[in-house]
Amino acid sequence: MTHHEPAELPEWAPATVAILSTGGGEPHAIPISTCVRAGPRAVLFALAAGRESLARLREDRRCALTLLGAGDVAITAIGHATVVADPLDGAAGVVAVRIGVERIQEHWQDSFAIDEGVRWRWTDAEAAERDEAVRAALEALAGQD
Repeated sequence: MTHHEPAELPEWAPATVAILSTGGGEPHAIPISTCVRAGPRAVLFALAAGRESLARLREDRRCALTLLGAGDVAITAIGHATVVADPLDGAAGVVAVRIGVERIQEHWQDSFAIDEGVRWRWTDAEAAERDEAVRAALEALAGQD
């Protein structure tokens, strides 16, 4: 089985849960719901201004973002993060971060398929509206790239 590095990021469904891994000390990983593809080798996502992951990215920009989603999306995007909007327009207390992807690891194999990714839903209507607004703001920002 031969694997190659994809030339660009795949598409994934909105609200696909991704795992952001940061350094700046002991490795730290968190799930995030706001990942937006911002080009063939760029991802935008939002973090609350007080998140430990954001502090770590400010200290050490190296990071990895793992996506396991429907349609056989199984990748880790490795690159450097940059804060691109602090605060994100229309989302007080939220910061937009862009990963410039330097390398894409593909995790799929011929022996399995990923039919469904982890998806979450907000159980609080206000939180759901805020998440939708954040994702819309990120998509608008991605369109400016």
